[in-house]
Amino acid sequence: MKILLVEDNRALSEWLSRTLQADKYTVECVHDGTDADLLLQTETYDLVILDLALPGLDGRDVLKRLRNRRNPVPVLILTAFGGTQDRIEGLDIGADDYMAKPFEVHELEARLRALLRRSNQQKNPILTCASLVYDSNSREFHLAGSTLALTPREHAVLEMLMIKSGKTVSKKALADSLFSLDEDVNPDAIEIYIHRVRKKLEPGDAVIVTLRGLGYLLKPRYEQ
Repeated sequence: MKILLVEDNRALSEWLSRTLQADKYTVECVHDGTDADLLLQTETYDLVILDLALPGLDGRDVLKRLRNRRNPVPVLILTAFGGTQDRIEGLDIGADDYMAKPFEVHELEARLRALLRRSNQQKNPILTCASLVYDSNSREFHLAGSTLALTPREHAVLEMLMIKSGKTVSKKALADSLFSLDEDVNPDAIEIYIHRVRKKLEPGDAVIVTLRGLGYLLKPRYEQ
C-alpha cells in the first residue's frame, strides 16, 4: 500500500514517514501543495494524508483539484485547524476523514486501515483465501495456522494480491504499490518477489497464478 504524505513540517513528515514504513507502507513525502498536485496528476496512491496550511498551493485547493479530476483516492486531512467549521469544510470538499494536530499515532493508523478497507469495499478486517489468512489490523499473514514470515516487499506483494483476491492485478499496479519515485526499479523485480512469495505459500493451498499479458491472480489451489 502506497501513501502520499503532504506535510510541510519536515520533522513531523520524517517521523510519520518512518512510523508508517515500519508498518509496511510505502510512503512518499512532499512538503509543498503544488508538488502534491503534480504528483496526484501522474502517480497512483492508495491513500493521501494531507495538511491544509501548505506553501505553494493550499491543501484545500489540492483536494478540490483532486476531486474535480474525479480521483477517488481516500484522503485524510491532518491539520492544526481542528475547529468544527474546519472539519465540516474539509469533509464537504471531499476529504474522507479529518484529524487535528496534535494526534495519537495509533488512532491515525487505525483510521488509515479503516479508510483502506472502505476503499477496497471490505468491512471485515480478516481476509481469507483457502488456508491463507490476513488480519488487516495487525497486518500479519497466517498460513495453515502458522505466522507467515515475509520481507516488507514480499508482504506488500501478497497484501495487494490478497486485497484483490480473485481478481487480476497487473505488474504495474504491484510496482506502483511497492516502489516510491526515488527508487531505481528493475523491471524484473516484481517477478522475483512473486517467485519468493509463491515458494512461501507452497505449504498451504493458496496459489498465485500468472496470466500472461494481464498480471497475477491469487486463488485457492483447487478452485476451477
